[in-house]
Amino acid sequence: MVDNPGDAELISIIDQAKTIAIVGASNNPVKPSLFVATYFASRGKRIIPVNPGRAGDILLGETILADLSEIPEGTRVDMIDIFRRSEFAPGIVDQAIRLFVPGLQTIWMQYGVRNDEAAARARAAGLNVVQDRCPKVEHMRLSGAPNPFGLRGSVSSRLR
Repeated sequence: MVDNPGDAELISIIDQAKTIAIVGASNNPVKPSLFVATYFASRGKRIIPVNPGRAGDILLGETILADLSEIPEGTRVDMIDIFRRSEFAPGIVDQAIRLFVPGLQTIWMQYGVRNDEAAARARAAGLNVVQDRCPKVEHMRLSGAPNPFGLRGSVSSRLR
């Protein structure tokens, strides 16, 4: 149970997450949630897209669901990645805890998403919490995957 963990914990959290529910997922080609979903799907992770405004659309072969409660009972969800405004985080976290604990490992809030109340409830339920960070960016940085500049490893280490 960690809040904004260090590098070793981050890579462990991401590597252990085999199924990621992305709340706020979009099939719009300019939305960051699509970049994250595509990146992790290409690495063998199952992506469960959730977005009431796009419910019924298809994203990476999966139907976009309106709500976390539409994920079939018994489906293991390892990580919830939140692409919604910070004020929505408590409701999403409460629903995730109710539906997927035990089993759920991590609540991840994307860049610009931070809600300490939601984070505290997630930690109290035994979950890892990451706020105001992107799992794709962190995985690329820590795993040596090509970054947007086509370089492997961290950009800062290559530009010194």
